[in-house]
Amino acid sequence: MLDLILCVDDDPITLMLCKKVITKASFSNAIITAKNGEEAIQYFDSLLNSENNKIPQLVFLDLNMPVMDGWDFLDTFNTPEYSQVTTKVVVLSSTIDPADHQKSKSYPMVIDFLSKPISNEMLNYLQEKLTK
Repeated sequence: MLDLILCVDDDPITLMLCKKVITKASFSNAIITAKNGEEAIQYFDSLLNSENNKIPQLVFLDLNMPVMDGWDFLDTFNTPEYSQVTTKVVVLSSTIDPADHQKSKSYPMVIDFLSKPISNEMLNYLQEKLTK
């Protein structure tokens, strides 16, 4: 079981479903949310500038969001400023564009690209992948 997960999505229903499925599956002790990439970056910035080291072990990231989309989040998160952060990212998107899937592989923190909605099967698969 993970300690903390961050779900980044602009859809409140998707965020609610993520929380519900993750909690029911006992996949994580705590779940926090952000409505876009900018909120997620601000969260990581606040962690890096504080004594609280409760850094999420995993981020579920949507790609298509207002303000700062998933790609902009990944570009920012892939800079030296965040190099000490060991958080893994799972792109969780409704896009079916193979180019998006391929592009996500260029980011070292992205461990998978999965289609919405989140499911128990998906969490079981990720649990196995994260324990290898």
